[in-house]
Parts: sequence; structure tokens; C-alpha cells
Amino acid sequence: MSERLPVSYFHFPVEAIKAGYYSDAYFIRTQEILRGANRHPKVLMQIFTREKVVLCGTDEVIALLRQCAFKGDELTIKSLRDGDEVEPWETVMTIEGDYGLFAHLETLYLGILARQSRIATNVRAVVKAANGKPVLFFPARYDIYQTQESDGYAALIGGVKSCSTDANAKAAGGRGIGTIPHALIAAYGGDTVAASAAFDRYIDPSVARIALVDFDNDCVNTSLAVARKLGRNLYGVRLDTSGSMVDKSLWSQIGMFKPTGVCKELVANVRRALDAEGFDYVKIIVSGGFDAPRVAAFEELGVPVDSYAVGSTFFDGNINFTADIVRVDGKDCAKAGRRYNPNPRLQAVD
Repeated sequence: MSERLPVSYFHFPVEAIKAGYYSDAYFIRTQEILRGANRHPKVLMQIFTREKVVLCGTDEVIALLRQCAFKGDELTIKSLRDGDEVEPWETVMTIEGDYGLFAHLETLYLGILARQSRIATNVRAVVKAANGKPVLFFPARYDIYQTQESDGYAALIGGVKSCSTDANAKAAGGRGIGTIPHALIAAYGGDTVAASAAFDRYIDPSVARIALVDFDNDCVNTSLAVARKLGRNLYGVRLDTSGSMVDKSLWSQIGMFKPTGVCKELVANVRRALDAEGFDYVKIIVSGGFDAPRVAAFEELGVPVDSYAVGSTFFDGNINFTADIVRVDGKDCAKAGRRYNPNPRLQAVD
């Protein structure tokens, strides 16, 4: 993104943060000791990660420091940008100032960077693997709802704008998108065609009609039945067969390949069936356990997928950031094994 998000974009529980409610206790005690001793070391705090990542969360950290530090405008901050690709041990941000003003924030800013960078890194990997095809960000159900706005922002930094909730889509300026869920089909007695027709009848025409077609474990015939009913109103079908199931269209082929879940043979069967009846305009969306390697494998094999809906795998992995004081009152001072590591890519922050 070319411009940083303004400090005013973010809203923190400032008083609770300043009181140390979200901080590791030892940082609050450190702050208490410095105040009691009337000690005001001017430190240079240096932040890095040990992984190669897509950096995300710097704008929120800057806002956190400005709003929730004591005299946050007195801190000198230099930072890389959200979306920058970072090498292991590369300094991503420095904070300079009286340590007592911001000691209570370390837990928070490391957590922000860790979560958002993990998501942005995973999203970018899937986007690259998808080879230009749309990727849908659908992991909201796998974590607590309070993180949705920041998670959606991380997805945007990673390269995805299409999200399942309005909160996820906030940063991209959009609305949540989605297909017909299993629950609606169940509400219509397990009749996918009836549920799809109801969706078509009652939902705004601007919303793409995408039918979920695995309810009966018969993706080929269900796709055809919905296409015959909706005709040109049907934008696409989504295949979401469980990894423990074998779709009916593959029963006669078992023995030559792993037939479970949304495999390439199932996608090919659905594509052939739709094309044979003139429904070549109907898109195929796949979901269910897709990550970057699996998407890359589908693309390498030329599987006729039009877009990928990805969920829990966007939260995979363990990306951590570390903050170290490396200078005190203008002199080098760091724990053994650490040192000041200047980075010419850092930009001063207003």
C-alpha cells in the first residue's frame, strides 16, 4: 500500500492499555521501578523476526505507540512498510525514546506484528500459487471475531480483497461475499436446487449466485440440476467434499488415484459435465483444506478451477517477532548475542 493508515484509523482501549491490562506483568513492574527510581534511560528498541515474512501490522503498531504510550509524540519511530518482504534478522522497526514511556507496549506490538505478518505471509503464498486466479479469504470461523478487521487488513496486504465477512472486508472497502451454505440446503430439507432457487429469488441480483453442490455427495449431478434450474443466473458452483468422503462420480474410478475430498478428478468430472450441457460459463470454486502447496499442485496439473476459497490454513505457522534494547543513552548496550543492526530500508515516521 502506498500510504500508511493514519493513526486515527485505529481505536484502542487506551486507558486499559496504559494501565497494563494487556501487558506481560514484568514490563509493568519494570515501568514501576523506573518511575520509582526517577530513571529515564533513552533507549533504542530494535524489532526483528527470525523468519522470511511478508511484514504486516506496522501501521497499527505506530498508532499504538502514538496513542497508548505516555507522551507518544516524543518517540522517534522508524519502520518498514506493511507488505514489505523481510529477511530473517532484518530490523523491521526501531523505537527511540525514554523507555519508561513505552515499556508497557512491548507485549502488544509484538503480538500485532506476529499475527498480521503470519496471515499476510500465508495469503501471499496462496496468491502466488493461484497463478492469477481469485483467492477468497474465508477463515473467520476459525478464530475469535474481534480479530476480523485486522485479519482482513492482513489479507489485503497479502493480496486478497474478497472476504467472507463485512469486518474482514473493511480494509478493502468491500462487503462480505459467500456461497449458499450447507445450512440453507438443510433448511430446505436437503434440496440443493430448492435452496439455490430461493437464494436466487430473495437475494439482491448483484450478489453472485454460487451453489454449494456437495450436500448429497454427488457434485456432478447436483451441479447440473442447479444449472438447469438457474440457467444464466448461476455464476458458479463450489466443491467442498470432505477429505473423508469420495464423491459418487468417482466410485467407478477408485483404485487409480486417491479419490477423497476435492481431488483433481472430481473437478474434471464436474467441468466436463457442465460443458457437455452448455453450461461452460459456470465457474468452479473449490474449498476444503487448500493451502499454497495444494493450490500450486492444482495449477501445475492444469486442474480447471476458477477460484480457490481458503480458510484455516491462513492461520498456519508460527511467526514471532523479538524486541531488544540495543542502545542506551547513545551507547551500545544489548544482551549477549544481540547488537544494533541498522537497516537503510527503514523510513522515519511522523
